[in-house]
Amino acid sequence: MESMGGSGKQKLLLDDHKERHFTAGEIVRDVIIGVSDGLTVPFALAAGLSGANASSSIILTAGIAEVAAGAISMGLGGYLAAKSEADHYMRELKREQEEIITVPDIEAAEIEEILSQYGLEPHESAPVVNALRRRPQAWLDFMMKFELGLEKPDPRRAMQSAFTIALAYVLGGLVPLIPYMLVPRAEEAVIASVALTLVALLIFGYGKGRFTGNRPLRSALQTALIGALASAAAFGMAKAVRAVP
Repeated sequence: MESMGGSGKQKLLLDDHKERHFTAGEIVRDVIIGVSDGLTVPFALAAGLSGANASSSIILTAGIAEVAAGAISMGLGGYLAAKSEADHYMRELKREQEEIITVPDIEAAEIEEILSQYGLEPHESAPVVNALRRRPQAWLDFMMKFELGLEKPDPRRAMQSAFTIALAYVLGGLVPLIPYMLVPRAEEAVIASVALTLVALLIFGYGKGRFTGNRPLRSALQTALIGALASAAAFGMAKAVRAVP
């Protein structure tokens, strides 16, 4: 049996080794931002109003209003952040284009410097530099990525970020309000809201830990603790204010 060539061996190695990297980082980040705030802020608001002895209907009305306002605000924030990243990329792209045209020798020297950081000597990097100089678009892409560390943004990113964050905020914000929809007495609804939201925070924190590479159990406990502290602070403050004559 003839020995397998180098390319054949490489193909077998690649077939045996399947990369399992997670590539939806931006979407996950948006979901985490939306759900974490959505679970915490309405939860704290509902707990605070419960501490002020408000009725379930008032808490529910205020909670839904806050979820709507929060979703719009968070979504707009996500849109502006993504839009700012895209605008920054376009400004740097235009500047780099001008430099490649006006000072090509300096830009070529910068390519050599970048390649030297990867261990290439000048005589080894020369073919790469010459090849890039013959292909202006490839040259520009190289400089944007390796000199400036910028990736070309998705033109749909801003709207996608706004929608994802807003939807995640709504889904998270409705969780602590569900008991107030079902239980007419706020004193009983707040207990159910605390229990339900803490379970949701634990599940969310665990999932966040899995996606971000942190310890899932630790992430779950930290997330639940933050939500519990926020609601306890709001509840205690409302009780203290109400006790003031």
